[in-house]
Amino acid sequence: MKIFLENINTNSSSGPNSFANKLLPQLSSMGHSFVPEHVSDISLCFIESPNYVISVPRVLRLDGIYFNTAQDWNSLNQNIRRTYDSSDGIIFQSMFCEKLIESYFGEHKRSTVIYNGADVDTILDTAPMVNEKYDNIWCCASSWRPHKRLEENIRYFREHKGNNDLLIVAGEVPAQDRVQDPSIVYFGNLSQVQLYSLYKSAKYFLHLAWLDHCPNVVVDARACGCHVICSSAGGTLEIAGPESTIIEEEEWDFKPTLLYEPPYMNFDKKVKNMFDPCYDMKEIAKEYSHFLEKTELE
Repeated sequence: MKIFLENINTNSSSGPNSFANKLLPQLSSMGHSFVPEHVSDISLCFIESPNYVISVPRVLRLDGIYFNTAQDWNSLNQNIRRTYDSSDGIIFQSMFCEKLIESYFGEHKRSTVIYNGADVDTILDTAPMVNEKYDNIWCCASSWRPHKRLEENIRYFREHKGNNDLLIVAGEVPAQDRVQDPSIVYFGNLSQVQLYSLYKSAKYFLHLAWLDHCPNVVVDARACGCHVICSSAGGTLEIAGPESTIIEEEEWDFKPTLLYEPPYMNFDKKVKNMFDPCYDMKEIAKEYSHFLEKTELE
């Protein structure tokens, strides 16, 4: 199948494009090619399209929409909604993502849920970071914004850590936001392989973000063998694994809210995780291929 890529930039390290850098090589190895629109069979678009008219069927991969009342969320959603309505198939990242978007845009005629995947081969070939000093390494990684709740990650670590445990924070954190604690270190932005090395050395991966959709860092950390600790609010628990620790929070009503003012967490409230999806990108790519081919034929 000849695929036209819309709104995908493989030179970017953003969440969607980081996923694309894992997915596209797998699709290519299956015999698919990436070509200009005029010679393509189908389009694969991430989030929204700049094109009002397209000559081939389009599959749209959606990782969420705007609902933060501190922004003009309705205007920000307009082109996403236009792309959604004009697409022939929709791929949602998680069941949470599906429920969220359908509550705003309505049910689509053809859709599926396909979770994010990890590059298992590269992970297997990556050596863990050397640790000769600490009993347990904890880690977290994100593009840190208020709803990612770095403060809650740190509070959980400090309340549950052993005497000789270390928390490593990946991702840029301004100096004024860094907690001064000898058991916490800040590594800043890391490459993908450096993150794998960190995850493979860690016992725990903290991701207490509020209303996150399907974070790649959690899929990668789980594939590296980390025990994931996350919130029940959002789609993260769907990819965290059955042995993960899920902190229970109140269910969100899917109405617009102040996303950057997340609630305080009660760490004593936990629920069992019933989700156990495959995280190998080879299998995820097969699901993408099947849905693209089905959409193109119909």
